[in-house]
Amino acid sequence: MDDHIVTEDDLSANFLIPHDVCMHGVSSRAEACCESLKDFNPMVRVAVAIGDPSLIDEGFVDRFDIIVVSCASLKTKLFINDNCRKRSKHIAFYSVECKDSCGEIFVDLQNHSYLQKKPGGEPEQQELTYASLQEAISVPWKNLPKKTTKLYYAMRVLESYELSEGREPGETTLSDLPAVLAQRKDMCDRMSLSESQIPTALLERLLAAGKKEHPPVCAILGGILGQEVIKSISCKGDPIKNFFYYDAADGKGIMEDIPPTPVEQFA
Repeated sequence: MDDHIVTEDDLSANFLIPHDVCMHGVSSRAEACCESLKDFNPMVRVAVAIGDPSLIDEGFVDRFDIIVVSCASLKTKLFINDNCRKRSKHIAFYSVECKDSCGEIFVDLQNHSYLQKKPGGEPEQQELTYASLQEAISVPWKNLPKKTTKLYYAMRVLESYELSEGREPGETTLSDLPAVLAQRKDMCDRMSLSESQIPTALLERLLAAGKKEHPPVCAILGGILGQEVIKSISCKGDPIKNFFYYDAADGKGIMEDIPPTPVEQFA
């Protein structure tokens, strides 16, 4: 579901979109990607849904076991995640964002049981309880571990600014930096966190990116996300809990469990 019209930036970042798509008239990103996705695996049914993700109803959500949201506002993510949790069936929720050379994945599997292989080779059942997106981002920063990645805080500042200004994701530029720095100060003051934990240079990178995505980073995030979806479906292997961050500047991938919850083991 993506009604946005294909742009030149899409052609340079999304290898699923044929480069001649603009020659055949106006096309949405979803429609442009559909045929390419079908070619990956003819046994998988791929369909385009027309509409606005922020307006989907409960009947639409019930059709799926897993929902992945990308390039959406915080308000839309919270709305869809909340809808997934309200349903009688178990619906896993993922969100993923790529801002130039940085990326974030959020995972909410609610109550998730899976098999984990032990050193002896015997599988052992594990149980994880996940926080919703609203619960995760509402944890006071002063309660988070000191080693929490700076990218987590920077993403919260940026999405808070976009929300307060009524902006869509990526509708920011370096001209917004003074206002974003004021937002950082306000949030850090309220959360009792040093502003040094959210470097100005990092915020500048995220703002300068706008809607542009770095294809190699998209590939890394997409590969990891794809593995996580398979883990959720198969109930095998340790899943991400509950944030994953990647920054091409240092090449590191970091998992953050926010808020930390205990793992219960069952024989």
